[in-house]
Amino acid sequence: MRQTTNSILMIRPVAFRMNEQTAVNNYYQKVLDGLLPATVNAKAQEEFDTFVEKLRSVGVDVTVVNDTLDPDTPDSIFPNNWISFHQNAEVVLYPMFAENRRVERREDILEILEEKGFKIDSINDYTEAEEDGFFLEGTGSLLLDRKNQKAYCALSPRADEELFIEFCEDYDLAPVIFEAFQTVNGERKLIYHTNVIMCLGETFAVICADCIDDKKERKMVLDNLKEDGKEVILITEDQVNNFAGNMLEVKGADDKRYLVMSTSAHQSLTPKQIKQLEKHAEILSSSLDTIEACGGGSARCMMAEIFLPKKED
Repeated sequence: MRQTTNSILMIRPVAFRMNEQTAVNNYYQKVLDGLLPATVNAKAQEEFDTFVEKLRSVGVDVTVVNDTLDPDTPDSIFPNNWISFHQNAEVVLYPMFAENRRVERREDILEILEEKGFKIDSINDYTEAEEDGFFLEGTGSLLLDRKNQKAYCALSPRADEELFIEFCEDYDLAPVIFEAFQTVNGERKLIYHTNVIMCLGETFAVICADCIDDKKERKMVLDNLKEDGKEVILITEDQVNNFAGNMLEVKGADDKRYLVMSTSAHQSLTPKQIKQLEKHAEILSSSLDTIEACGGGSARCMMAEIFLPKKED
């Protein structure tokens, strides 16, 4: 199984803003005072376009789909939460916590990918769980180690344990379950998405172990990473606040590996960490300040990896 891909789906925003429905448990979102919604969206579009340009310039195959004004989807720029694409030509749809994020799921996106030559044989749909108030937000909630057949999940209001275990059983993955916290106004609160504190590369893992308060759980997670031969690169909670956990390894031209992150994430890293990471992949960063502030998500959240086979494969 491949751990990294050359193909990415990204959704270009049309009405990006801070989503009031997700702010209840995404503590990274901020209100940008004094900016008109149109200004926020224009800035987000500019950041998005620059980011796509940088990915394409190194040979990453980016499929850009434009969002629509109706329905209102302020978070559509983060498609990795509602969909994932797998090597067995299967698409998975996930149950979403915020009601206004559920309408991000669009069938026409599958048609666009099929037109591009990707093969889709089946759809595995977990979205019924929304009716019972259970959620699992895609590769935001679960981190897939495809090669070692494991999935990592920090439980939260957006990542239900039973649903995660069901997913792991369906895909023959060993579940690695823990809780991760951040300090909000002096209180330890659950981190909403696993991919904020953790990134799994082919030969390395970036993780904020300090967010896993339970020592046994912390050791269990780190042991899993080490036994799979990954170099573990530890980041701090302060770096997590700069989205240094929200990275993704992708392949560019000639299968060259790139580690994609935001400028704020890149700038928060120490020279030692950069050196550790550069042994595994070249760093590619882009400024996502507006998207990070209003959306509370960063580079990783914006990229839905496409592992689907091509029709002629």
